Amino acid sequence: MIIYKVMRAQCLSAHLKICFPKPAVFNVSSIRCNQTLQGLELIQNGELLTIAEVRKKFMDLMGLQAGFRTLKQSRAHLLQYLPASQDELPTRTIKETFQSAIIPLSTNVRLQEKYVSVLGHVRAGRLMEDMDIFAAWVAMNYIKNPKQPPDVPTPYVIVTVLVDQISFTDFVPKAQADIRLSGIVSSVGRSSIETTVWLEQQQHGQWQKITSAIFLMAARNANISGSAPVNKLVAADDEEKLILAEAEVRKKRRHFEDSGSVLNKVPAPDEQHVIHNLFVNSVDMHNPTINRRVLPPGTVWMADTKRSNIIFSHPEDRNLHNKVFGGFLMRQALELAWIVGYFHSKHRPKLLHISDISFKKPVDVGSLLGMTGQVIYTEENYMQIIVHAEVTSPFSGQQVTTNVFHYTYEAPDYATKVMPNTYHEAMMYIDGRRHFQEVMGLKSSS
Repeated sequence: MIIYKVMRAQCLSAHLKICFPKPAVFNVSSIRCNQTLQGLELIQNGELLTIAEVRKKFMDLMGLQAGFRTLKQSRAHLLQYLPASQDELPTRTIKETFQSAIIPLSTNVRLQEKYVSVLGHVRAGRLMEDMDIFAAWVAMNYIKNPKQPPDVPTPYVIVTVLVDQISFTDFVPKAQADIRLSGIVSSVGRSSIETTVWLEQQQHGQWQKITSAIFLMAARNANISGSAPVNKLVAADDEEKLILAEAEVRKKRRHFEDSGSVLNKVPAPDEQHVIHNLFVNSVDMHNPTINRRVLPPGTVWMADTKRSNIIFSHPEDRNLHNKVFGGFLMRQALELAWIVGYFHSKHRPKLLHISDISFKKPVDVGSLLGMTGQVIYTEENYMQIIVHAEVTSPFSGQQVTTNVFHYTYEAPDYATKVMPNTYHEAMMYIDGRRHFQEVMGLKSSS
């Protein structure tokens, strides 16, 4: 699926009000929508869909049959029901886009086995999978197409483009209590849909916040051969105007960060100074020459933090378009990043943030998917970890990067500093430093 930016969920009160006060610790963008949501009869009656039912309804909506088939089912006949422009579609308001679902852990022991970690907590990677499919569900339900007959599958396909950022609260979810997913559409373009999704778990009769995320989804036509127009989103009140305004700020920030990437621009003067200091600190003072470097005390070479695995993707890992499910990739990458942090810090690290998950290319079922993770920056007891996902051809040996994931972990003790040994690694170090400073609120994101 396709995902955009994740943000910290702050509270959902009385099932009908969503509010996101500004986080007290981290300078992460937050949505504030204090409006009362209307028309939520299912919420009020407690008749929420389970996440499994969401998947089933999603398949029905697209007219897909259960079971894996090597030959892809044609949906070309649905192109006739696709509108030519946004002007053919009715406008929507934010409150109309609200959706919610339940992960019924309290009553399903077999499901608990799937979600539980060795410490009895919920595996964050499993939650990423559910947030991904739910974000796509929110986006698909946003689209109202008058050209589509009631008994005809949708001519739309929803794919994941990016997850902007995910931040976690201090609440640790348990594997024996229900988890609720909720979401809204917070912005749209011509064919893009930004959805905000948040998770909560019941504890002592209260819904406790776990995390929230902003997903950028793309609407494609039935053949996935081109973009498809979606309904325009208009603000019904001042709260919705604020939500749309904040989405515009995020859009500009993403553009600013893309243009300032180390792939596009020379590092800033202060960052060049950081690189030079790293070099000077690694010069052998007993033999001070440029071509000899030594590891300073209390540091490790960045390359020595690297861990990797190879995954053979099976049909059970696919999405509704017979590509490897984005949530599966997110789970595998997150669990590898945790292992990297565990080896480096010698402690079980705590996940604080997931940022800038980019989906560069789709992954075919049956691909040999290699994932490589390493620590690229540390500060005090924090670690910035990157994971690259690459598809490798066993015939040519060619590698294609399909996904890049950035994680911020906290260790209970000081994290050993990493030392880049090449210019390539120095750029990774600067990139990790930028991500860390942004998610920790140490620099402006605009």
